[in-house]
Amino acid sequence: MTDPMTRIAEALERLAPPLPSPADPMANSAYVWRRGTLVAAREFAPLPLALLRGVDRQREMLLANMHRLAAGHAAQDVLLWGARGTGKSALVKSTVAAVQEQGGSLALVETGAADLETLPELFALLAPVARRFALFIDDLGFDAASDARALRSLLEGGAEARPGNTRLFVTSNRRHLIPRDIAEQESAINPRDSIDDNLALADRFGLSLGFHAIDQDIYLDIVHGYAQAHGLEVDPADALQWATRRGSRSGRVAWQYVVEIAGRAGKSLSI
Repeated sequence: MTDPMTRIAEALERLAPPLPSPADPMANSAYVWRRGTLVAAREFAPLPLALLRGVDRQREMLLANMHRLAAGHAAQDVLLWGARGTGKSALVKSTVAAVQEQGGSLALVETGAADLETLPELFALLAPVARRFALFIDDLGFDAASDARALRSLLEGGAEARPGNTRLFVTSNRRHLIPRDIAEQESAINPRDSIDDNLALADRFGLSLGFHAIDQDIYLDIVHGYAQAHGLEVDPADALQWATRRGSRSGRVAWQYVVEIAGRAGKSLSI
């Protein structure tokens, strides 16, 4: 007679969805690294770069770095940090799409912080591919310095760092990724050592781009840009009231307002 635990395990295996077949790393514009498998993104339709307002300097620097990566030239790992909703993630995706539109051999691979331990497997998969990859880790943050050491070694100094055809593009709401705990500094034998250890990860990125809270004029400019792209009329006073109720002005809040006025007008939005 079959052991009950064995029968339960077999039943669970039958109920579990099968792992997707690995995607061809040469065939798609964007991928997701999920549970140790490279999966083609269902839809990759980033915002046009022209709609990302108030980040001109960051856009120019990131786009130039993406072009270098796609061309096989020396390129930096990039940390995009700062206020929430200011376009960090959107800019990474939009610059990749812009390079692709100009014929660059570049693909986006998005992964999450939970999959950091499997990144060596991803690098081994991508290393022999005749293509360049922007590895995108969104909204990264660590609760302790020890959690960051795996990523630190992949960026620089590890026994098996990432291959030359990949670069990391990481977004975070914190510049230094790891919280700087005053109590930790006070309890350390050498406080400078504690601070240096926390800053060591951020220092591994050759390019660090800051995104800051936007003013009223830029917020309205973003709103008008989105609205114009979708044939919508904007009442500036209403747009400002929307931001006031949300408690912040950002590109994300501007988009949410445009979604609101599109809904009021009985229209759908394609992006």
